[in-house]
Amino acid sequence: MSSTQVSADHQEFCSFFETIVQDLTAEYWGHPEIGDAISRLKEVLEYNIPRGKFILGVTVLSSFRELAGSELQTEDNIRRALAVGWCVELLQAFFWVADDIMDQSETRHGQLCWYKKDGIGLSAVNDSFLLEACAYQILRKYCRGQPYYLNLLELSLEISYHIELGQALDFIAAEPGKVDLDKFTSTRYKAIVKYKTGFYSFYVPIAAAMYMAGIDTEEKHQNTKNIILEMGEFYQAENDYLDCFGDTDVTGKIGSNIQENKCTWLVIEALKRVTPEQRRLLQENYGQNDMEKVLRVKQLYGVLDLPTIFRQYEEESYQRLKTLISQHASGLPKQIFLGLARKVYKRQK
Repeated sequence: MSSTQVSADHQEFCSFFETIVQDLTAEYWGHPEIGDAISRLKEVLEYNIPRGKFILGVTVLSSFRELAGSELQTEDNIRRALAVGWCVELLQAFFWVADDIMDQSETRHGQLCWYKKDGIGLSAVNDSFLLEACAYQILRKYCRGQPYYLNLLELSLEISYHIELGQALDFIAAEPGKVDLDKFTSTRYKAIVKYKTGFYSFYVPIAAAMYMAGIDTEEKHQNTKNIILEMGEFYQAENDYLDCFGDTDVTGKIGSNIQENKCTWLVIEALKRVTPEQRRLLQENYGQNDMEKVLRVKQLYGVLDLPTIFRQYEEESYQRLKTLISQHASGLPKQIFLGLARKVYKRQK
């Protein structure tokens, strides 16, 4: 797919957001019973959605164009692909709003997290549920009656379950106030990434487009998973690196993994290399909400030369991804996967 088409897809997708807001609010705007709740919903949507990168949502649209035959690429079906892309973004926003509360994060997309806004607080929990419900409302409006509707519903429900399992694993490893470095293993990390990030970040948008294009065989979806789970691990390692070493003005998020006692690629790689004395330093300073202690951990990462090690890992992972795409993209356009790999490779945010 040409860069011109990619840009056009992104613009078309962003423009469709106004339609999504209208779909979700117009019918009951000013309603005597639930009008206030609908007004709140509009505020939640317009604050939490438009500032994302929309990689996942646009991937639904671009993948549908790649996978569907010309006879399927009608105006109505393109609108359905746009709507399904926004379902994916709505579900992601639901997870983000809830995750920010649980992690006590400060910023998201260069602005205060929703729960941090004056007057919001823990009422943001219900707002996150609203975002989740909106995804299913949109899916029903645009896809009910289509042969793939049940597949999309089951995909969304299955992935939500996976993410929540991954979140549980994340919390078990990152118990507040109790730093246990023995919990930070590669096995645990891979499990967290697989369930919390891998399936959702890339499998969902491509799988959704596959179902919409009539591609529903177990073999082709399994081949897609083989590629996507590797990509998800690569993507999460980049997130971990940027949380610590990224430019906040670029990432739009203040990193907090160290003070939150998170099981990350960086701490696992550090533990592979530390001396007994350095391990004691890590034990004493990790998972503490104290910027001096956070700085000591970052300095240790620097002494261990983790930025250089990450760049080596990044290059090796990218090459391994290209090999997997060559091996497992049988019967599917390789460009879909290569395009995603290029989007995440050497990203800055």
